Amino acid sequence: MSLVYMLADILVQNNVDNFGMRFDPHARTALAFVTLRDDGEREFMFYCNPSADMLLHQDEIDANLFKKANIFHYGSISLTEEPRRSAHLAAMDIAKKTGCLISFDPNLRLPLWPSAEAARDGIMSIWNQSDITKISEEEITFLTGGDDPYDDDVVLKKLFHPNLKLLLVTDGAQGCRYYTKLCRYSRAGFKAEAVDTTGAGHAFVGGILNILASDPNLYKDEKRLREAVQFANVCGAITVTKRGAIPALPTKEAVLQILSKVSA
Repeated sequence: MSLVYMLADILVQNNVDNFGMRFDPHARTALAFVTLRDDGEREFMFYCNPSADMLLHQDEIDANLFKKANIFHYGSISLTEEPRRSAHLAAMDIAKKTGCLISFDPNLRLPLWPSAEAARDGIMSIWNQSDITKISEEEITFLTGGDDPYDDDVVLKKLFHPNLKLLLVTDGAQGCRYYTKLCRYSRAGFKAEAVDTTGAGHAFVGGILNILASDPNLYKDEKRLREAVQFANVCGAITVTKRGAIPALPTKEAVLQILSKVSA
């Protein structure tokens, strides 16, 4: 079995509908090599020569898929070059027109961009389009040109745009901060022995989006929002205790079990 079909099958095994996947028989699947430091933090090396995802055309996008979705979530890597940049922008447009919540995690990976300036310009070119944005403190510093990522005024003045419903700032083991038009809060993280931080940010986002998918107005209710962010924090905390990405992601039951102990 080729790598791409093996990965597609892994998604199915993890209850992910891969109906919308596209395959290119003439291009290989991109690879990311992850090395770990003693504290569980990572360094990345990528193999794309070019990879199939870089060759996605906008006419390959199935607009019907968006009619089944509540949320359209994306990163910034697909903005690095054509034709996938145009495909990304077209998908965003379709998602907006079908009423999806638009969720953005820049997921900055500088080695995949021609330059740091290109990365900053690319990310900011779509910054004002999202309803929900998740960003790390390192990404705040990068996008603001070196400003203090822990300064609320910096975040609100430079990154909170008029279309935004919810801005989430992850601070690693310290937890996260979150901002809406009505409030701003911080939430302490959960103590966990970090073995591998790969996937922690994605687990956090997955946790919050899972709740938003069935409760899209969550950001308007401070109590429910705090509970949802706490759920997402636990998702990230569990993930760092295991090696790997998909194998480390927690089940909903595992998260609720920890939350029940905390609230007991």
